[in-house]
Amino acid sequence: MSSSSAGAPRPRALTDASSPWRSLKYRSMRWWSVAHLVSNTGTWMQLTVQNLLVLQITGSAAATGLSMSVQAAPGLLMGLAGGTFVDRWPRKLTAAVSQALLGVVALVTAFLVVTDRLDLPALMALAAVTGLVATVDGPACSLLGNDLVRAEDVPSAIGVGSLVHSAGRLAGAALAGVTVGLLGTASAYAANALSFLFVAAVIPFLRPQRHTEPAALDRASKDAPDMSARQGLLFFARRPRLVALAGITGISAVFGRNYALTLAVLVTGPLAGGAGSFGTVSTVLAAGGIVGAVLAARLRKPSVRLVGLLAATGGLLQVVAGLAPSLAVLLVLVLPMAVVESVSDTAGTTVLQTDPPPHLRGRVLGVWSTVSTLWGLAGPPVLGLLMQHAGARGALVAGGLLIAATVGAGHLLRGRWAPAPVPVAEDRPAVLVTAA
Repeated sequence: MSSSSAGAPRPRALTDASSPWRSLKYRSMRWWSVAHLVSNTGTWMQLTVQNLLVLQITGSAAATGLSMSVQAAPGLLMGLAGGTFVDRWPRKLTAAVSQALLGVVALVTAFLVVTDRLDLPALMALAAVTGLVATVDGPACSLLGNDLVRAEDVPSAIGVGSLVHSAGRLAGAALAGVTVGLLGTASAYAANALSFLFVAAVIPFLRPQRHTEPAALDRASKDAPDMSARQGLLFFARRPRLVALAGITGISAVFGRNYALTLAVLVTGPLAGGAGSFGTVSTVLAAGGIVGAVLAARLRKPSVRLVGLLAATGGLLQVVAGLAPSLAVLLVLVLPMAVVESVSDTAGTTVLQTDPPPHLRGRVLGVWSTVSTLWGLAGPPVLGLLMQHAGARGALVAGGLLIAATVGAGHLLRGRWAPAPVPVAEDRPAVLVTAA
């Protein structure tokens, strides 16, 4: 019996080829979605109180920023190594172990908070360990989720994952306030630890639709693919569509998606609004993200061209938003901006996770982790300098025009640059899994 199998007929919403929910027809995907809802709720409970905890311990805003940088640093320095590890070892085992380790780190943090032993060196060490484990956990869990559905249903799986992330964020922020108020800060870390351990307990029972054992485990085979980190880096660098995707996503991330910064300054500055007004804008952004995730889950075969078109559209919407004369006009524009961003994210993630051959996907995601961490760290300072010189409106307009112009120029130049393809060994035939 397959994981999507028999018994009562599935509702049409799960079987329709264009349904955004079609990935949920697989039993394992339903369990995976529940597990990730629990995990995301726990994660956002912790994130909601984490900066406050650092401030309480150190009394320093600089220390808060440093702890975030320490946690992000492994993604920048070790992303490719983490992706290589994912390609070398069975995915279910890797994901289960990494989730369990993250749970242990959260549990240790909770214990240190309760016993009043958490100081700055311990905090930085725990942040570094969390970031290091995340370099393996991120690609392992992403690719495992895709393994639970057939290839044509991967966009739906990613879209459902985006919805789960949004729901977990809302639930986690709400529960954090209640739980911390009743039980203290350590309770958020303890809840997050339990959520990770729950995911680790669910993973062994998942049944991938198709599964290929890591080729590195068969080192004696002459046909085993090259499992070096260098092979993943070369594949990414010589794959024009992945380079283009990185360029589009990078310029959008730096100049077009830091809405927490640009729109906050616009609302509280030129539009003369307050914290409540920006809260309304943030709510509309969240709602647009959910709508976009549902629409994106209907995609069948997203392309880099689609990602570029959406990025350019988002840039032009951003230009108009920068010129908005009132908060009401801005709210009308913010919704489609969020929808376009969400659809673009899902389309780009689908291309990134399905374009490379299976034995290279972990390393490609590792390269992506390094690149995305780099622009994630560079984006806010660059945008801050732009706003300092051009103001919030100028930054939104200039950034939107730069995104649209870059995508347009890339489209015109497409095909003129054609790097030599990377020789990639073929995978061995996939074997249908019949048991977890």
